[in-house]
Amino acid sequence: MLTELRKKSQITIPKDVVKRMGLKEGDQFEIVEQGGVIHLVPVAIYPKRYVEELKEEMETLKSDIQSGKKAVFDNVDDLFAQLDKDER
Repeated sequence: MLTELRKKSQITIPKDVVKRMGLKEGDQFEIVEQGGVIHLVPVAIYPKRYVEELKEEMETLKSDIQSGKKAVFDNVDDLFAQLDKDER
């Protein structure tokens, strides 16, 4: 697919790519130039408060795992087996 650089350094992403990737107006991208290739990487921006709450939750989970309050599974099958036991 070809596109062209327009005024104000704008480009148009082809409609089928937008549809296939589920993009919409207002989505944000990180632009990465690597070895002469430009990559557009869709990103999600979260409020700082949400990120801080997530960090706190992760620290609590790490602590619970270290203390044995939360189980650690080697694979998804073991996790689902435990969830099945918990439902009974």
